[in-house]
Amino acid sequence: MTRRTGVFVCHCGTNIAATVDVKKVAAELGQDEGVVFSNDYVYMCSDPGQQSVINAIKDHDLDSVVISCCSPTLHEKTFRDTSAAGGMNPFQCEIANIREQCAWVHKDKAKATPKAIKITRAAVKRVRRNESLTPIGVPVTRKVMVIGGGIAGIQSALDLANAGFEVVLVEKQATIGGHMIQLSETFPTLDCSQCILSPKMVEVSKNPRITLMTSSEVKSVSGFVGNFKVKVHSKAPFVDPEKCKLCDDCTPVCPVVVPNEYDLNLTGRRAIFIPYAQAIPASYTLDEEACLGLNPVVCGKCKEVCEAGAIDYDVKPKVTEYEIGAIVAATGFDLYDKGYLAEYGRGKYPDVLDGLQFERLCSASGPTGGQVLRPSDQKEPKNVVFIQCSGSRDPENHCAYCSKICCMYTAKHATLYQHKVHDGQAYVFYIDIRSGGKGYEEFVQRSMERDEVIYLRGRVSKVYPSKGKLKVMGVDTLSGKNVEIDADMVVLAQAMVPSKGTAEAAKTLKIGRDKDGFLAEAHPKLRPVESVTGGIFLAGAAQGPKDIPETVCQASAAVSKVIQLLSKPELEHSPTVAKVRDSHCTGCEMCVDACPFEAITLVNGKAHVNEVLCEGCGTCAGTCVRAAIDVKNVTQLQIHEMISACMGG
Repeated sequence: MTRRTGVFVCHCGTNIAATVDVKKVAAELGQDEGVVFSNDYVYMCSDPGQQSVINAIKDHDLDSVVISCCSPTLHEKTFRDTSAAGGMNPFQCEIANIREQCAWVHKDKAKATPKAIKITRAAVKRVRRNESLTPIGVPVTRKVMVIGGGIAGIQSALDLANAGFEVVLVEKQATIGGHMIQLSETFPTLDCSQCILSPKMVEVSKNPRITLMTSSEVKSVSGFVGNFKVKVHSKAPFVDPEKCKLCDDCTPVCPVVVPNEYDLNLTGRRAIFIPYAQAIPASYTLDEEACLGLNPVVCGKCKEVCEAGAIDYDVKPKVTEYEIGAIVAATGFDLYDKGYLAEYGRGKYPDVLDGLQFERLCSASGPTGGQVLRPSDQKEPKNVVFIQCSGSRDPENHCAYCSKICCMYTAKHATLYQHKVHDGQAYVFYIDIRSGGKGYEEFVQRSMERDEVIYLRGRVSKVYPSKGKLKVMGVDTLSGKNVEIDADMVVLAQAMVPSKGTAEAAKTLKIGRDKDGFLAEAHPKLRPVESVTGGIFLAGAAQGPKDIPETVCQASAAVSKVIQLLSKPELEHSPTVAKVRDSHCTGCEMCVDACPFEAITLVNGKAHVNEVLCEGCGTCAGTCVRAAIDVKNVTQLQIHEMISACMGG
């Protein structure tokens, strides 16, 4: 069949035109067989640019178009919608990426222009063999799962429930609240974190549309956007929250004491405990790993004193399966492990604290009732050194990135310290101050203007015990002098890192991670809350370091995308999926094993593709040794012809 192809070459301002002779590209392609129209324009994505495509389709009876411009990730949908508006099947439109793959990687126009011609010619070769496809219709389940019960997960769950959706909120800890509930105050207003978060936690527990599953983890996710099947494993709830009266008769008789995670191991707790007074669910919980033994029962004292009969040692863990339309991943963050910081003692010095431990000391609900006391001897520290960028902005040894919030929470810590210890002296070592946020710069300036807080621009090289103190050795780069401080306490502003289990969660959800281990967004600018897997969205610090306002904003943004997705009566799935040539297939199952989306099964001895599950990745086509499976519009013949075009054939 003779194709009538139109080629449109974009200047992209000077992004492309500065290093590619776009007029020459258009002229060269205009001479190719089957190309009946070729033109260039300064901004193809603009309204006049798109209208020129529509007009050319109608005026020249085009049945396929190639837009030679930027990445298809950015504008493939834009130009396919434009093609459809011109009366052409949208899957007869292809993008030739001459910006990222050519203009941006070359300086010599004489070399970049021939390469741009080859890239565009390859796209023309491809589009000639494209099929006119129709999107696949997919039914929708109007129920959402939120993974993670921190502020991001709580905000997401409440927004979704208030929009009328059923929500399953899954949290691996015994209570929701995340790290925010551990904070004393929040910057820049210094309002109580619990005063902000506790009402939202209660709202979650009372909302009839939210099913709260604590001490639970997602174990498997199958299915596809709009129709996921999710299995959730819940630990055995040895204490019935409906019967528990919160009388606290059980904890005094428990003989086991283990470190208290809520207080960052600054205190101990019993094997049966309530994480904190405002915990949701409002119930005691029995830590099976810490207990002396339940099978058989070794102690049993807590059950003996429980008059409400809330404790049952025979309860078993369970797995619950849900049908879910969309998933919000809000798995949160942890702090960079002090054990990696050899220069600061690898976490062996009790008076070298991380930021969250210092928060607990400052908190009225903390281990010291809000008094700042040294863990080693419970004395008030008169000299405290705060070290910023601990384990961050250090690509050679630790984390290469900036965690965004450390400058702010160090300024908050110095301020809180002065509120608690009026005759104390604080020292802050910093590289530079980053305070991007409403009211943030003013907050930092107020901290720096205090006589009791001395900011020293420079790194700390070493911290070690000396004569009952902590010797802090650093440098003040502004004065050019070495600095030695005898400190009573050192507080590290460590990098934010993905929470423990993020890698496993990403694997379960079949979504990607970035180079730093955070969950990867589909596009950093245009799709920052979407993952590469349809129907799975990202919220909060799971996607990257964030403060509380930004976390809440992203949670609500993810919810808006979920609502947009699930408000449709039927979803559209890309038809660019794998198809099998039954005549060539031997049923070897290599493609079945290779498919990362479990979209291929064996039916009657032949490979069969579930088109709704298939994401068109091409792994199967690359695996099959008999060329029995291909991806529509990305066939092996098309790829061969594209390579030939690039090689000048």
